[in-house]
Amino acid sequence: MKLSGRMRAVAGLVRVCGVLADVGTDHGYVPIALVAEGKVRCAIAMDIKEGPLSRARKNIADSRMEDRIKTRLSDGVSALAAGEADSILIAGMGGRLVVHILASGAAVCRSAEELILQPQSDLRRVREYLRQNGYRIAEEDMVWEDGKYYPMLRALPGEAKTQKDPADPVITAACDIYGPLLLAGKHPVLRRFLDERKRQLAGVLDRLLRQPDSEAAAERIRQLGQELLYCETAQKILGEG
Repeated sequence: MKLSGRMRAVAGLVRVCGVLADVGTDHGYVPIALVAEGKVRCAIAMDIKEGPLSRARKNIADSRMEDRIKTRLSDGVSALAAGEADSILIAGMGGRLVVHILASGAAVCRSAEELILQPQSDLRRVREYLRQNGYRIAEEDMVWEDGKYYPMLRALPGEAKTQKDPADPVITAACDIYGPLLLAGKHPVLRRFLDERKRQLAGVLDRLLRQPDSEAAAERIRQLGQELLYCETAQKILGEG
């Protein structure tokens, strides 16, 4: 099964395990590839809609893997029992939905050995949830494909307790937005993303500053200034080389 660069990177975060649960499986490509490679023994491909599940079933049948990959109609992890999956993969959906799935299915998600997450938006919200609910981010990656940036991470459950934010709220926010391990590892794709992000923010801010004063404009200028501060803080963490 040939995967896109983004999905290859997501699959690369999965550790060797017995059972993978793929939430929002769509075509079922990732579980098919991982079972074929022998990285996982078997998989459960789940989706909230019957249409994607039908496509996944066809692809699974074409790959002759019906005995090793099962499909389930499921809202998030609602059709998964606690302890049933070693690895839970949630990719290709917005960050708010990812957090909703993690929170509403907290017992199931915490019972897995790892979570592989690739939110399409609201990365700060996802990382905040993980940090504040006892998860440890063990690995991060970021790819650029078809004109878009795709960050992803592997998180491990720990004690279910709320952690206090570190002393510097700006650094904490920058890490939640851009990824603590991507920053620590000086990831080259993140460096490129930050350069583009800073130019974009600075350009919008400059245009707003040239417009007549208004309450709405003032609030947007404040927000952009904050976002620019986080971006520049991330760049400082990355350093020059």
